[in-house]
Amino acid sequence: MVAIPAGFSPEEYLRLEEQALTRHEFRCGLVYAMAGGSANHNRITINLLTAFNLHFTDDRCQFFSGDVKLNYAERFYYYPDAFVTCDPRDREDSYIKRYPTLIAEVMSPSTSEFDRGSKFEDYRCLASLEEYVLISQEVQRVEVFSRGVEGWSSRMSALGEQVRFDSLGLEVAMGDLYRGTDVLA
Repeated sequence: MVAIPAGFSPEEYLRLEEQALTRHEFRCGLVYAMAGGSANHNRITINLLTAFNLHFTDDRCQFFSGDVKLNYAERFYYYPDAFVTCDPRDREDSYIKRYPTLIAEVMSPSTSEFDRGSKFEDYRCLASLEEYVLISQEVQRVEVFSRGVEGWSSRMSALGEQVRFDSLGLEVAMGDLYRGTDVLA
């Protein structure tokens, strides 16, 4: 990720983003242009969103793709690959959400370290967040971090297993998540 060389306030970032032809993320005063994703990245995201769509039979929860911003105070504005919010306060703004239950990122070699490190640190600031999901696009592997009374714990799912999203009461077969990709076991 390469930052645009200037310090930005959240308000300046939002004005920039309204006029931008490409999406940018904001973190602690720096603005980063977002790179395009691979075919595997796109397909995995679509498969995950399809599972969410089939799971939610009422309007209590909403799910979003990487086109809707997620915000925490003045610290960050990110475009997660997929996220779910069940908080009615998130219905007030069509462009920015603040109370996610689950966030999922499809990792690439260039984003893996950031997704596991600084971005996860930022997401942990969100009191509503119950699960953070990291999906590999190099091998069939999904890591789900869950918030509990003792802090955060993780569990890994691999080829042939079900991925459990406890916060949503949902299980997705690994084969369904990676359907249509060339990602190997």
